[in-house]
Amino acid sequence: MSSTTRITVTLPSDQVAELRKITDNVSGYVAEAVARQIRHQLLGDDLRRHEEEHGHFSDEELTEAHAKIFGDGDSSKGADAA
Repeated sequence: MSSTTRITVTLPSDQVAELRKITDNVSGYVAEAVARQIRHQLLGDDLRRHEEEHGHFSDEELTEAHAKIFGDGDSSKGADAA
């Protein structure tokens, strides 16, 4: 298990109420959400860096990526289907 640090986070009361309906482990739920957001941010940074070095992704590349992520075999939808 990785080390942890206790912090205080302020959230709107309505969010806390909904959160408590979803889970008894608020800390675990928030930690998972933060980890997901960090991965999302890092991926976005990597994609922007790739485009800066190699240019924008083509429609074909976007369609292929969409199919790999979502298992969509119908390439006629194009990149706008996401």
